[in-house]
Amino acid sequence: MKKLILLCLTITLLNCNSNAQKKEQKVYKVSKTDAEWKAQLSDMEYYVLRKAGTERPFSSSLNKNYKAGIYACAACDTPLFKSEHKFDSGTGWPSFDREIKGNVAYGSDNKLGYSRDEEHCATCGGHLGHVFNDGPRETTGKRHCINGVALKFIPKK
Repeated sequence: MKKLILLCLTITLLNCNSNAQKKEQKVYKVSKTDAEWKAQLSDMEYYVLRKAGTERPFSSSLNKNYKAGIYACAACDTPLFKSEHKFDSGTGWPSFDREIKGNVAYGSDNKLGYSRDEEHCATCGGHLGHVFNDGPRETTGKRHCINGVALKFIPKK
């Protein structure tokens, strides 16, 4: 009987490491090796976009940029946000009330001990920032809080 219990316990413990519990690595349309990303991006861009880092608040010139245009991914040029959806949240990061549909993907970030909705580029997987439910009530109520270094501004012609 002891051997049977030990066998069942062993099988149960081994099954806890099944493939169903392993996180799948998503393949993006634009995929590069770590070395290729490091060669293409500045140190800060690499830290934010590839390592899910965060730039210091109020450090991006895009935070107070009010020109008309498109904000694209700094890694792959995918259009992510329109200038008409940008607002000054006072947080120190460029903020938008909505994304360009289909170009931003979402996931969960639990690094701070609680769950936040993470945003990343749907084309290359680059980390952009997080989305919160404390944006302008008169529009979407969302605040897409984005690292300026993850963005490239393309002025309207």
